[in-house]
Amino acid sequence: MKDNHLQFLKYGICILGTMILCLLTGCAFAGGGKEKDLLEKIKDLEFTVLADENIPEELKTVIEEKKGKAFKVTYQDNGFLYICIGYGEQVSGGYSITVNDLYLTENAIYADTTLLGPDPADTTVKKDSPSYPYIVIKTEFVDKPVVFN
Repeated sequence: MKDNHLQFLKYGICILGTMILCLLTGCAFAGGGKEKDLLEKIKDLEFTVLADENIPEELKTVIEEKKGKAFKVTYQDNGFLYICIGYGEQVSGGYSITVNDLYLTENAIYADTTLLGPDPADTTVKKDSPSYPYIVIKTEFVDKPVVFN
């Protein structure tokens, strides 16, 4: 009988210790917690997709060097953040890129884009020469890392 009480006391102390540890480290028993909050969208970011003539010269140079392979680059200048995503060499022209989402969380900026292939019915597409599709997104500067989805 004494052994049962001692064993019960040991389990109780372990459970109590685990609860205190979770409270001190920020975890929660009900499925929420700090980790989830860090990934939760705070707000959508306003942005502009830049035409080539509006891209800062220094950034154009970086893009030109990297465009042969897929790349992800950020650049900041004059209170703005430029998020650049390149999809590398493609077999033909006619590709486009859409911005699915650009938003801020507690710990990062999340950028999600999609490369869209050329329309097979478009007769103006250069089918015999490669292209190097990329997008440059301009938004307000926020001092957080960018996560590319």
